[in-house]
Order: sequence, then C-alpha cells, then structure tokens
Amino acid sequence: MTKIKLCGLTRKCDIEWVNELMPEYIGFVFFPKSSRYVSFDKAQKLRKNLDSDITPVGVFVNEEIDNIEYLAKSGIIGMAQLHGNEDNEYIKLLQSKVSCPLIQAFRIDTEADIKRAEKSCADYIMLDSGGGTGQSFNHNLIKNIKREFFLAGGLDSDNVSKAIADCHPYAVDASSSLETYGVKDRVKMAEFVKSVRNRNGG
Repeated sequence: MTKIKLCGLTRKCDIEWVNELMPEYIGFVFFPKSSRYVSFDKAQKLRKNLDSDITPVGVFVNEEIDNIEYLAKSGIIGMAQLHGNEDNEYIKLLQSKVSCPLIQAFRIDTEADIKRAEKSCADYIMLDSGGGTGQSFNHNLIKNIKREFFLAGGLDSDNVSKAIADCHPYAVDASSSLETYGVKDRVKMAEFVKSVRNRNGG
C-alpha cells in the first residue's frame, strides 16, 4: 500500500483540505528561499489544526540541528526531511537528539546516485529530480534499489499510478503539481490522492 505525502502546505485551508483527504504525511518547508516557506510560528499554528493521524514532515536544507530538535520536541513535526548537503555524520548527530524518523533526499541523475542513496543512514530516502522543478527523472534507474523510498519529482494525478506500478515506492510525494498560481489547489490535491488510492485498490 503506497503512502501519500502532500508537501509545501502554507495556509489554513490547505490543512482543512488534507484533513478531508487524509494522506499519511504532509510537508512544511522551512527553507527560507522556497516560495512555500513557513516560519516555525506559522507551522505551529497550522499543526494545531492538523488531524492527529497525519504526520507533519519538516523539510530542511542544511538546517541547524538545534532548530530541527526544537521543532521535533515541541511536536510541530513528526518527521524530518533533509534536502541539503547533510552527510551521515550530521544524520547520526541528529538521530542522537531526536526520536522522529529522518528522510534524506537525493537528486537522481545516474546509477551512482542510487548507490549513494542506499548508503544513507537515514530511516528513509527520497529519490527526486531535484529543486522542485516538477520534472520526473528516469525511473528505470531505481528498479533494483534495495531499500524503501519516497518517490518525488514530477508526480501528478496522471502519471502517479504508472510510477507506483513501475517503481513500487514506500510513498509518493507531490507539491508543485498540486498547485494553481503557486498555491495549493483543492481539486488537484484530491485527484492526486484518488489516483494513488485507486492504484492501491481503493
């Protein structure tokens, strides 16, 4: 059963919509250069309205470990997703300070990127095209991967079913494909979730 992550939520209505759709995960982006950036305070307010059965994931780029520790221990996030140059030393230190699972994201261009991802000591890896471009990477590269992964990069309601059939990911992650004019679109979110659940057999 492929799980669902809807990333880059920024508004109260986004939270209301995901509470109706009930994906397993949602994402708050804490990278200031992102158009989907939310402050710690704003994330805390959004978190208070989030259904308790949905895990909020904090998305970070080379963040100070103390900040991730604060967000995890205050209950604002239940998982951390690392998108920068974090290495296994950084991840092990973070794991010593927080009990929440960690996802390390990798941009996939070649088979060497897969081998590098498989060596991550994070709880999960995310395989992505990189940079929130809305483009997919070559899924043939990951057919022999040896560990569970989140699949991201260019997934939408039209192609996610085939991606699940081809790649068998632990979870699928979408953000820009769920938007219209730069903000989340309720219809696109619902169509994405429906496509995944139809593939899962309802």
